[in-house]
Amino acid sequence: VGAGVSEFASTFAIAIEMGARLEDIAATIHAHPTRGEALQEAALKALGHALHI
Repeated sequence: VGAGVSEFASTFAIAIEMGARLEDIAATIHAHPTRGEALQEAALKALGHALHI
């Protein structure tokens, strides 16, 4: 599939299992630098609060 897919898969699985909203994903702390951090950044962007994009 691609490099880092296991990191995304676990992050998405947790979000789905907990019924996460954008606010939940944006508030989740991710290690830096990781690919999973991109999910948090995307949620922040969707909420109008992106840090790096």
